[in-house]
Amino acid sequence: MTKMKRKAIVNKDYCVACGTCVKVCPLGIIKIEQGVFAKIDEAKCVGCGKCAKSCPATVIEIKKLR
Repeated sequence: MTKMKRKAIVNKDYCVACGTCVKVCPLGIIKIEQGVFAKIDEAKCVGCGKCAKSCPATVIEIKKLR
């Protein structure tokens, strides 16, 4: 059985760009883009979920990929 990959996805329309996710990401792959929303480097994301758990606006979700 293979382990399903997970990635964090940001709903940019509702992100408040507080930077909490940037601080908690263990890989340092989240940046605040244009001062408006969080952008996650999806190619490097391992789906640990720390950003989603810490997001006060609850706009980051972890998706399972096939």
